[in-house]
Formats: sequence, C-alpha cells, structure tokens
Amino acid sequence: MLSVAVFRLACSLVIAVLAALGNAFAIRGIQAGVNAYTGERPLRQEFSTFKNTGPAFDLYIQALLRSQQADQRQLLSYYEVAGVHGVPFRAWDGVTGKNWAAYCPHGSVLFPTWHRPYMALYEQVIWLNAQWIAAKYPASQRARYRAAALTLRIPYWDWSVNPTMPPEVNQPTIYIKAPNGTINVPNPLFTYTFHPLPSNDDFPPIGSPPNGPKVWSLQSTVRYPDGNNQSQPDLINRQLQANGAALHSMTYTLLTQQPDYGPFSNTRYNDGSGVGRYNNIENIHNAIHMLVGNGGHMSNIPYSSFDPIFWLHHANTDRLFALWQAVYPESNFTSSQVSAYNTLTIDAGQTEDINTPLAPFHSDDSGTLWTSATSWTTKEFGYSYPEINDWAFNSSQLSSNVKTRLNALYNPTKTISKRTVSADTSSSIGLSPNAMNIQWLAKIRISKSDIASPFFVHLYLGQAPADPNSWSFAPNLIASHSVIDTSMLNPASDQTITTTLYGQIPLNPALLAAGNSNLSSSKMVPLLKSQLIWRLQRTDDVPLDIGEVPSLKVHVVGQQVKPRVREDEFPEYGKAQVYREVTSGKAGGLQEEDDDQD
Repeated sequence: MLSVAVFRLACSLVIAVLAALGNAFAIRGIQAGVNAYTGERPLRQEFSTFKNTGPAFDLYIQALLRSQQADQRQLLSYYEVAGVHGVPFRAWDGVTGKNWAAYCPHGSVLFPTWHRPYMALYEQVIWLNAQWIAAKYPASQRARYRAAALTLRIPYWDWSVNPTMPPEVNQPTIYIKAPNGTINVPNPLFTYTFHPLPSNDDFPPIGSPPNGPKVWSLQSTVRYPDGNNQSQPDLINRQLQANGAALHSMTYTLLTQQPDYGPFSNTRYNDGSGVGRYNNIENIHNAIHMLVGNGGHMSNIPYSSFDPIFWLHHANTDRLFALWQAVYPESNFTSSQVSAYNTLTIDAGQTEDINTPLAPFHSDDSGTLWTSATSWTTKEFGYSYPEINDWAFNSSQLSSNVKTRLNALYNPTKTISKRTVSADTSSSIGLSPNAMNIQWLAKIRISKSDIASPFFVHLYLGQAPADPNSWSFAPNLIASHSVIDTSMLNPASDQTITTTLYGQIPLNPALLAAGNSNLSSSKMVPLLKSQLIWRLQRTDDVPLDIGEVPSLKVHVVGQQVKPRVREDEFPEYGKAQVYREVTSGKAGGLQEEDDDQD
C-alpha cells in the first residue's frame, strides 16, 4: 500500500511545479517511482503491453483527455505543448527568437537529443494530470490508482515489430475505469479537436500538397484523409504492412551497423568530405510520419504533433536512440553540423554541437536550457525501456544484454553457422533477411531545394500498378522512401544553403519474398537491372514526374555480411560495392558518370 508520506511528497511536487509557472517551467522528468537505492527506474512500455496495465492505462487515457480539454491558452495544455514542435511559430515559456520558424531541428545533429526533453515535457504533463485524477477514486481503489500514478510513464509503439497501428488509436471512444465507474469517453488517442480552431496567424497555410486537405483549416486531426476529410485506418495499415519487412530490416541494420552518432542522428549528415550516410534514425522516423499521415496532420510536419499518435511514435524513436546508446557506450556526441534551416532560435548557417541550447526546454525554473550534453541519458528524466536496465549492469554487460534483446526482436534466428547461410544456396530461404551473408540496398539522395511538398519514392520489383491509388500497397512494392519537406518547419529559411538528404531501403526482404534463393551478385545485378523501378507520389496520391525532382539519385549496393554466431553479438559488415549498371539509363538513377557518394 502506498504510504501517506509518499503521496504527500507527490502532491508537494505537483504544487512546487505549478508554483514555478511564474518563472520558467522546469522539465525535470519524473523522479517519483525511481528506487533511491538501486537507481531502478519505471519503464515506458510498448503499447500492446501498456494497454493491459489496468490502472496505469485508465489514468493515461484520462490524463491525456484532461490535457486536451484544457484551455488552449494554458502553458501546459495539450495545444501549447504540441505547438512547441511546429506551429504556431511563437515563443513558449518565454524563450524568444528572431526567426518565424519552429523550435524543432530536423536534418540536424540535435534531432535525437532535442526530442528527449520534449517527450519528457509531455510525460511530465501526463503525470501531473494523473496525480490529480488518482486522488478522485473511491477510497477502496484510491491507493491502487495513486501507486499507478506515481510510476506512470508514457507508452511507445514499436512499429518495427508491430507494423499496424494499435487498434485502440482508431476508436472514436474508449472504455475506461474512472473514479465514477466504467465509462465510455471520447478517445484522446483517436484525434485532437481544436477548441477553438486557431486563426491563420497561428496556423499558416503551409505544407499540404496541392490536391490534399488543408490541415490548418480542419477542426480535428486526421490520418490519410479521404475526400470528406475522414481518416482511413485500413489504408494506413495496408501501407504500414507493405513496408513492415523493410522497417524491421532498416531498424536492425541501423542499430547494428552505425556506431557513430553523427551519421546515426539525421538525414543530412555527411563526414565533411561530401560523403553522406544513408541509414539514420531520422530517415526511419520520417517513414512513420508519412505512412500514417499521408496528407493528414502527421505528414505535414509543422502540424504533426497535434495528432495523438505522434507521442507513441516519438517515444519509440527515443527508445531506438536509447538502445543505440546502450549498445555503443563509448560513442558520444562528438559531431558538429552546420544548420541548413532556421529554427525559432537558431539561424541557418550556425554550427550546432553538444552544447547548443535545446530551446525552449528549461532544466530549472531559473531559465537554464537543456543541451545535448545534459540530456544525453534517460536517467536524467527518470525512465527507461524494457530492454535497458542500466542500473543493474556495467556498460559492457548492458551492451551485451541489449544486443541479445535486439537480436531476439529484429533478427530472430537461432545460432547460425556459416554453412547454413549462403547467398548461393536455397538454404537461405526462411531465414530472417537480417541473417543473410549479403545485403542489397537501394540508396537514395535528394537535394532539399527540389522538395516542394512531402512525397514518396516507391520502389518495386517489376512494373508499378496502373492505378496510382494502389501504389503504396502493391503486392510487388519493395518499400516506400519518405521525403519530408523539413523547410516547412522553417518557412523563412535561407534556401541558398545547399544540402542533400539521404536515405536507404533494404532490398533483401522483397527479394526473398519473391522467391529468390540465390542472392549472389551474378543473379541479383541482372535481375535488379531489369526489374527495379521507382515511382514518385505526393501525399494527395497524385503521381509526381521524376523530372520535377532533378536531383534524385537512386543507386544499388551489395554488401557482404558475416552473420552473427552468438546471441549477444552483431553481424560483421563488409564494404559496400556500388552496381551502377542497375540504375544507369533509368530516370532518377545513378548514371555511369555520377559521383556515387558511397
């Protein structure tokens, strides 16, 4: 049973935080529930597990609903917290800047670290609301709900393992056990309804495709809207499932192949010599924004954080960052990068590094801002994830343990010998694509100056369907590469600063699914040369002519891989070889005379 003293402490924390609103709001994370002796922290749980937690789930739904119903002028209302990410382009918690732009840095080394205190802010708001709600339960239930409230942490959606939306996010109403009994309430995971709808001063008309819905004019958030601006969850799930194998493979490859923070962190990073890094956490993150939103709020980045699924998605993005940190404990934020875009507080052309303030997030009530250096660990914010129990092991042991967990999640094969995995024998069929001894990748780069609105680059084995409305879930779709116009977050940016965005798509899942048992270059190069094609499509489902994106370069590489043998080790990756003949002569493909930048 929860002691009266502990509950009074929780209440005093709530009062202290609320009192601090006269100054800066301190984002300290949640320290309630942290074991003072062992350092064990409450876990953010995967949504499929979290929904069965009883009191914690009941409290989360009510706390989220209460924050959404709060006056939109309140600093900690859902509207204001969501608005930190994109629109409205104005100061939050007194942190001003000279640019008409968002705070959020995309295409930046700050991308993973900026979102960590942002998610902690959201979690703190949910937690504060949960304390108030728990105290309303009848005496016979109150201790149970107060205990759940103290250790409450936000859930995440692991879309790499579960490539459909949780069913609960698509229900207009949801049943919960509230203080007055079991009731059916408006589902705060389904949509957010603006009250009132902001004016164009706060919601400028930016980011939507020409024939798509004008999301700034919609009363409620939508996902892949139809002609009547109604969400289409069935089509979203078809898109996600069509990309599921690729997302699974991309996640595993990123976590097992990229030990350096710079190239891990964002779509723009290059090593200073002009050589880009194609697989990165921002690239994978972009895919979910686009596949879920597809013309709705999630794919229009300045508006995306108003969709409640944003928080499930970004909690998982933070989890992938934390997993990467646990696997590579010696890696740190040693990279710097010149910003290509304005944010509200950062000018395009300014160098960003580990000490750049992560505006507008205060670490105390006197005005100190978090930086990447101070927000580097989840410990600072009082939470962890199921795979990461860093309080019980040293860094080497933790790394080994997390590798074992990642192999079980994203490379689920038993111990593999060299004899059983061969690109030249049919024995490879049935194994995880991540267990092959060669991986085939399509690498994609595009200049940001060619991006007028968000679009997909759909890759196929064979011809695309005649009907563009079925392009995103065609049976022969390899995957869809998502291109997000991050300048929408910064509409006043200096567009003269040139930059290239990088991404990649794994080909192995589609090659194996098509029955190709021999993945050797002698077989794959001619097959891909004849069958690999791509089509461009805006988020209003209108095809985009490749000529409208002249900087598009798609090329194919093959990379030798030595599969893992032990459960606590990763594959060894060899040097990638570019096969220009696969794409040469195809519009938007790497030509013989082009620099491969690989």
